[in-house]
Amino acid sequence: QNHLKLKPAIFSKDSCYLPPLRYPAICLYKGSLESEKYQYIIHGGKTPNNEISDKIYIMSVACKNNKKVTFRCTEKDLVGDVPEARYGHSIDVVYSRGRSTGVLFGGRSYMPSTQRTTEKWNSVADCLPHVFLIDFEFGCATSYILPELQDGLSFHVSIARNDTIYILGGHSLANNIRPANLYRIRVDLPLGSPAVNCTVLPGGISVSSAILTQTNNDEFVIVGGYQLENQKRMVCNIVSLGNNTIEISEMETPDWTPDIKHSKIWFGSSMGNGTVFLG
Repeated sequence: QNHLKLKPAIFSKDSCYLPPLRYPAICLYKGSLESEKYQYIIHGGKTPNNEISDKIYIMSVACKNNKKVTFRCTEKDLVGDVPEARYGHSIDVVYSRGRSTGVLFGGRSYMPSTQRTTEKWNSVADCLPHVFLIDFEFGCATSYILPELQDGLSFHVSIARNDTIYILGGHSLANNIRPANLYRIRVDLPLGSPAVNCTVLPGGISVSSAILTQTNNDEFVIVGGYQLENQKRMVCNIVSLGNNTIEISEMETPDWTPDIKHSKIWFGSSMGNGTVFLG
């Protein structure tokens, strides 16, 4: 029960090359809420050459048995308002009126080439706080400017439920703060043009680089992250979602191991079913 078993994984022969990426945006995509088939969507991230990617990959399980898993990975070309290369952002899927779309927000990128100098070649800046809707089937991307979103944000927490995404916390590089943000972005997908609106909600939390894991259909747990540049956030939060509500409350602090308590940094990911892998 408390053991982690690793299984070999390979890519199919018709897969594209998927480079190692740091801080990409990743989400699970199903064609509909009822569908049992799913794919992984991977966008952006930093490559080993310290370049920032603008590519989007779609990865699925091609074959699975007791001994190994075979993945198929394809690169998807985008048209329209293509998001610039970035990392530390979020991508989620929303479902409305029997349709679905990807929603991309936030992140950081290198300064525009006109502003990059030799001394500051690797300097990064917040991406503009635009919301992008992405059709994964046809590769169409559309950008939306919402007046409620004034500042760029990265390493935030995003939670998707039906036609709604909640954005919590994050880090503003321009202001070097972790504001206690809480935004609700709702997407309506009629036959015509999509409608996107944003509401600023009270009761947010100040955190960046936290891990989100889902415990049931309407409940999530936020683990880890940072409250200051070199100060880890040791408390955890339960996030409960209703039809049009969100409630965030502190939960009992885990009995952290000495290694976790005294280390300056930590990393990890959700393993599903309310389980988090931390290092």
